[in-house]
Amino acid sequence: MLERLPDDFTAVVTGAGGGIGQAVVRCLLETSQVGRIVAVSRQPLAFGDDRVETLEADLTQEAGLVRLGERLDGAPLHLLFNTLGMLHDAARDIAPEKRLEELDADTLATLFHVNAITPALLLKAVLGSLKGQHPTLVASLSARVGSIEDNGFGGWYGYRASKAAHNMLLRTAAIELARYNKRAIVLCLHPGTTDTALSQPFQRRVPEGKLFSPEYVAERLLTVISERRPEESGTFWDWAGKPVPW
Repeated sequence: MLERLPDDFTAVVTGAGGGIGQAVVRCLLETSQVGRIVAVSRQPLAFGDDRVETLEADLTQEAGLVRLGERLDGAPLHLLFNTLGMLHDAARDIAPEKRLEELDADTLATLFHVNAITPALLLKAVLGSLKGQHPTLVASLSARVGSIEDNGFGGWYGYRASKAAHNMLLRTAAIELARYNKRAIVLCLHPGTTDTALSQPFQRRVPEGKLFSPEYVAERLLTVISERRPEESGTFWDWAGKPVPW
């Protein structure tokens, strides 16, 4: 796994307090190859391993992005794994829309900010650590429902559109980053339906055998990004290693 990366590589995992983020950190810790993990979360975390540095920061806010940039201080970053995303939020009365009548400007703005704008600004915040001649992998969670070509059911307007915007921003960033680092690989990832708080309200509709544990998803996604080459930067893949149409 992650054979392209050097020994003692540095990783940043965002949303490290969530199901997939936490599982990614623990999966990385199972290897002797990783030297430093910056685990970013809004809540205090403890992983019991000296290789993990926890950073309490809200990356949807400028101050949080600045804190992360300051923590890296331009040091080479070999793996950036972004798990931030929003589908629903009861406190803000945000839920997937089924009809045009349910669209709300504030809800759409919030979903776009979390799902598309924040990942793009995250890349901006750590750009100095991505530039250079070192191998670097950037993986950001998207969703198959963000595929325009694959949309055959409609609904979920804000989530679909914000993830489609996420994909365009990451694809565009991949083109630019290739000019700064020829060994950089930027990927959008569909994790499948994972047993986390994000999917919990919708799990009863998931076919048998298609609700995955965070640990399984973390291992699969790290395997998928390990198999990619620089010429595949700016592409979209699912947990099974199959390309997803834009």
